[in-house]
Amino acid sequence: MAPDPRLPVLVGVGQMTRRPESAADATEPLAMMAEVAEAAAEDSGAGAALLKRVQSARVIDTLAWRYPNPGGLLAHRLGMPLRESVKVATGGNSPQMAVNATAAAIQRGELDVALIVGAEAVYSRFLARKQGVTQDWTHESVVADGPEPRSIGIDRPGTSDAEMARSLVMPTQVYPIFENALRAHYGRSIEDHQIAISELWARFSDVAATNPYAWSPRARTPDEIRTVGPDNRMIGFPYPKLMNANIQTDQAAALILCSVDAARAAGVAEDRWVFLHAGADGHDHWFVSDRDDLHSSPAIRACGRAVYEMAGVGPDDLAHVDLYSCFPCAVEVAADELGLPSADASRPLTVTGGLTFAGGPGNNYVTHSIATMTGALRADPGSYGLCTANGWYLTKHAAGVYSTEPPRSGRFCHRDVQDDVDALPKRASTLDYDGPATVESYTVMYERDGSPALAIMACLTPDGVRTWANSNDAGLMAAMTSEEFVGQACTLAAGGAIGFT
Repeated sequence: MAPDPRLPVLVGVGQMTRRPESAADATEPLAMMAEVAEAAAEDSGAGAALLKRVQSARVIDTLAWRYPNPGGLLAHRLGMPLRESVKVATGGNSPQMAVNATAAAIQRGELDVALIVGAEAVYSRFLARKQGVTQDWTHESVVADGPEPRSIGIDRPGTSDAEMARSLVMPTQVYPIFENALRAHYGRSIEDHQIAISELWARFSDVAATNPYAWSPRARTPDEIRTVGPDNRMIGFPYPKLMNANIQTDQAAALILCSVDAARAAGVAEDRWVFLHAGADGHDHWFVSDRDDLHSSPAIRACGRAVYEMAGVGPDDLAHVDLYSCFPCAVEVAADELGLPSADASRPLTVTGGLTFAGGPGNNYVTHSIATMTGALRADPGSYGLCTANGWYLTKHAAGVYSTEPPRSGRFCHRDVQDDVDALPKRASTLDYDGPATVESYTVMYERDGSPALAIMACLTPDGVRTWANSNDAGLMAAMTSEEFVGQACTLAAGGAIGFT
């Protein structure tokens, strides 16, 4: 049967990675976005004529340079007759969320052709600071006769005031706490767990070594990844540098989505089509303090269950997978929730190499993973692929199932799983607590010179209330990196001080 003419299809993808030697030679994000949009149009086979049909430009939030109306500026550069200019909220979930929202709009008949695009130049911005170069990139915000931008997605702070008071601010401070909670949940020793996650990350680096757009396309050994040294300093225990996302990249990626009718009208050959079968979105209890435990993600579980059901597939049907990979625990948690073995070398859990090795360009990584997944599915017709996306601290989630074959249901299906997640238990929390407690998880943050700077601990009171503690005791911090502290009894005092007997 011929597919529904309103079915959304991904018809063109474009990517670029650029490493300028001088900040003066850097390309600004707007120009990078224009370049990959043109590359996506060429990839479709329809060329520049396809861009003349784009009605909606949906731009992933850029960290390196703020554009008040990036979609309007792109429309002016590329001659796109936009009906709307859309700014997509901050968060690593944003590209897949934008694909889900765009596909649903196409299915409903609200759009025919849309561009999703993002770019980052954080590497160039750091280089400019180092070289003392002023980058005077585009400032104008409104294009004559162009649409005013609107926003999609949830854009609110990821940490509470109480969490910030205990130095839970950056991903590098929060994700190690999840990792140590996972280690205790798995029942592994510190050494055995380091071996396991370094082996996982080595498999990711193997994939990056084959990715022409990877920022660091070199296979690394597990020993190289887990061994701390001058080029691999400890950031936040248990993560040395080679287990952290690398935001210092200059990268861009673009996707062009059409209805089946619009793809045919534009002359896009069917061998370029990748169908969107199902998408799901939701967030875990917003603040980490409110979550029932620190080693799982009910929202990822709900998103996975939803896309599996709507697409009519299961974990074993997925030939290609890309799990959001800012830190090893993000992959481990998602793999657990989605029923995907994390130690299966025959099916890597990335198609790009992940945010450490392929590159972690701010909010835009998943645009790259979807673009790469498109190529993998075109090369393996009839197979299924899954992309997941994660924003903040295992907070905001999105998932999508793709294939070159049309969906069995005959249409793209989308589900917001938020009601299911909101109905799950929450944990009470408090900032200042005085009395006995138990360590739930922890990390030790390090200075650039390799010295330990601050221990951050999640603790549970006898009533199961979560609270947070800090210590800068050198002896305690050293012990926490060699001995298991999860489950240890402690005493807390107001202000976050902690003591052990």
